[in-house]
Order: sequence, then structure tokens, then C-alpha cells
Amino acid sequence: MPVLCAVLIGAALGQSFLVDLFDTPVLRTGSTVFVAVVVQALPFLVLGVLISGAVAAFLPADRLRRMLPRRTALGVPVAGLAGAALPGCECASVPVARRLMQQQVAPAVALAFLLASPAINPIVLITTAVAFPGRPEMALARFLGSLSTAVVTGWLWQRFGRSDWLAEQALRRLPDSDGQSRWQLFTETARHDLVDAGGFLIIGGLASAVLNVLVPSAWLDAIGGHLALGVIVMSVLAVILALCSEADAFVAASLAGIPLVPRLVFLVVGPVVDLKLIALQAGTFGRRFALRFAPLTFLVAIGCALVVGLPLLGGGR
Repeated sequence: MPVLCAVLIGAALGQSFLVDLFDTPVLRTGSTVFVAVVVQALPFLVLGVLISGAVAAFLPADRLRRMLPRRTALGVPVAGLAGAALPGCECASVPVARRLMQQQVAPAVALAFLLASPAINPIVLITTAVAFPGRPEMALARFLGSLSTAVVTGWLWQRFGRSDWLAEQALRRLPDSDGQSRWQLFTETARHDLVDAGGFLIIGGLASAVLNVLVPSAWLDAIGGHLALGVIVMSVLAVILALCSEADAFVAASLAGIPLVPRLVFLVVGPVVDLKLIALQAGTFGRRFALRFAPLTFLVAIGCALVVGLPLLGGGR
């Protein structure tokens, strides 16, 4: 905190110098992207840590386990559908998923919730329908593609995932409150998760801003007539841009020259794997986890989007 205060005071005193130093088009664009990513994500990150604190303080582990099916294979789709109840983006779901694991919920179930929550909640589906007027099948395709991504990835992690790929703190059982009241435990848990996840959000935002200015807009105009190329480019672009799931539909809708299926891939991939989410996952669950989970999710999301999008959307624009 003293370092942060010193930086803020220095920036305020040297405002004129900093404006002259960074007054270039590339830096202006990069700073705008960085601020947009952080400002979009931060409220939902706060929402996530508040829910995380509430789970730790007010939802005992035994009650939570009774709410989910005993069999992990059944718990995965249930957790995926439960993601519709949390109106937040991917930043909000990461601390909640960790708290579920610490409450002795199976990792595959918690990860299914992590992937479904930012993609199928009512706010995201409504914004998708608004962004694509006259195309209700786009919102339906996004719901089905995102839900199937969460469920398939959860089942694959149940089958092939290993607990030693997760950082120790992600699986460590929550300690007793040691005499703390429930509100004290809620406050301490939320504060810890916010500080822990917020730093990695900043790292992901910086990486997104740097890469964002390196992608020429003319590249997008060249892929309108190539479905396969469009799928590849839009999936990679979703990872790089790291947009909030409540705003990405309007970006996809603005790319009118690209077919609907690649734009659906963009909407399905973005909420489940992007730069800021990878950074958050690495900080929360460990780098070994992120290096395996991000590629798995990326491939499953593309596959599910194509399986759903090709029959529903065809070659439409």
C-alpha cells in the first residue's frame, strides 16, 4: 500500500511530463485497451470475491456437498447449469471455483462452474440477443456451445486430470474460523481473494493491451470469405483481446464481414480462455494447471462451437 500511494502521488505530480511522454497513438491505444479490460472486469472480480467470501463463511462444506450429486459425472452438468445463476464475467468465477474446491467439491465440478458462469448467465445471453437483432439463433448457439464446453471439459478433467497439477493452496481444506465471527471470516476471505486475484488481472490486462495494438485491423478484412481461416483467427483473437463476456457480443456483431460461425467461435472461446483468465488461473491454481487447462479448454471450445454453430448458423453473416 505505501508503494501504491507513492506511485499515485508521483503520477499526480508528474502528470504533464507523463502526458507528453506517452502521447503517441500506439501508447494511447494500448492504455485505452488496458483500462477498458481492467474497468470491465474489476466489478465482476469484486462480485466474485464477495461470493467466495460468502461461500467460505456462510455455506458449510457438508451442506454444499449435499446440494450437488454425489457422482462427479452428474455433478459436472449440474454445476454447468448452476453457472447461469451468477451474472458475472470470468474474473468473478475464478475465486468462486477455488473456494468450491477448498470446500471439498470435486475439481471437475468446480471447473465446470468456472467455465459456464461467464458464458451462459442471463446478462450475457441478453446482450448477445441485443447485439444480433433478428438472429435469436445466435444467442441459442452461444448458450449451447458454452454449456457443452463447460460440461465436456469437466468430464475430460475428471477422466484425465490429476490433483498434483493443482497448486496446494487451491485444494487445501478451509481451516476452522478460530473464534472468528462469520462476518470476520467473510471479510478476511474476500480481502485475501481480491488482493490475490487483482494482481494477476493487472498482468493479464497489460499483456492484452500490448498484443492488442500489434493486430492490424486489415487482417480481419481478408478472412471474410474463408470459414476455416476465420475460425482460427477469431479464436486466437478472442484469447488476445480478453474482452469481458458482457461486452464481447457487440464487438463480434461489429465484424459484419465475417461469417456467423467464426463469430460464434469468438463468443464461445473468449469467456473460457483469454490472457487475463490464464493469468488469473495461473495465480490461483498454479502454472502447471494453467499450462494444461487453457489448451484443453481452447480446443474443446472451438469444437463445441463448430458442432453447434454449423447446423444452427450455417454460412450466414
